[in-house]
Amino acid sequence: MPLVHIDLIEGRSEEQLKGLVKDVTAAISKNANVPADRVHIVLNEMSKDRYSVGGKMVSDK
Repeated sequence: MPLVHIDLIEGRSEEQLKGLVKDVTAAISKNANVPADRVHIVLNEMSKDRYSVGGKMVSDK
């Protein structure tokens, strides 16, 4: 049972997230040779004020 964790900054639509999990599921299923219904995906969305790059908060950009 593959378990995939994806961390994202919030702001994507429900449609975009559904497309993401569909595509990731298909890729894992194909390349790991497991049935799609055995692929588990956890989406972790964080706000821009909880993520930094290069020592600067993303919310400050």
